[in-house]
Amino acid sequence: MSSEFESYEQDFAVLTADITGRIAKVPKLVGDEKKQMVANVEKQLEEARELLEQMELEVREIPPQSRGMYSNRMRSYKQEMGKLEADFKRSRIAYSDEVRNELLGDDGNSSENQRAHLLDNTERLERSSRRLEAGYQIAVETEQIGQEMLENLSHDREKIQRARERLRETDANLGKSSRILTGMLRRIIQNRILIVVLAVIIIFTTMMAIYFSVRGR
Repeated sequence: MSSEFESYEQDFAVLTADITGRIAKVPKLVGDEKKQMVANVEKQLEEARELLEQMELEVREIPPQSRGMYSNRMRSYKQEMGKLEADFKRSRIAYSDEVRNELLGDDGNSSENQRAHLLDNTERLERSSRRLEAGYQIAVETEQIGQEMLENLSHDREKIQRARERLRETDANLGKSSRILTGMLRRIIQNRILIVVLAVIIIFTTMMAIYFSVRGR
C-alpha cells in the first residue's frame, strides 16, 4: 500500500515542479501563447488535485500505527497545493491587468506593470521555493522520526517477549524445584518415622529381654 502512495508522491512532485515553472513563465508571455500557458496550468492543477485525492485514499488504507507519518506528508502536500493555486491566481490577476491595458492601448503603463508583476512573481516564486524546501525537509525529518519510533517500538516488543519467555522458564524451574523439595521432605519424614518405629521396636525388645531375664531368675 505505501508503495502506491510513494508512486503518487513522485508523480505529484514532478507535476508541481512543472506547474511552478509554468506559473513563473506566465507574466513573460503575450497573446495566444500566454492564454495557452494559462489553460495548461489550469489543467495541470486539476491533475494535481486528483493526485492528492488518490494519495489521501491510500493513506486511509495504511495501518493506524504507520498512518501518522503519511498524514504529515499529506498536510505538507496540501499546503504546497494551496500555495501553487495562490501563485497561479496572482499570476492570472496580473495577466488580466495586462490584457485590459492592451485593450485600452496604455502601452507605457502596461510595460511598467508587466515589469512590476514580473518582479513580484519572481519574489513570490522564490519564497514559495524556500517554503517548499522547508516543508520537504520537515516531511523528511518526520519520516525519519517515525521510522525511528517504529524501530524502537519493535525493539521494545522483542525485549518484552524475551522477558516473558524468561518468566515462563523461571516459573517452570520453580515448579520443578518445588516438586523436588516436596519429594525430599516426604522422604525425610518417612525416614524419621522409620527411625522412630525402629527405636520403639528396639526399646520394646530390650525391655522384653530384661523382663524375661529377671523372671527366669
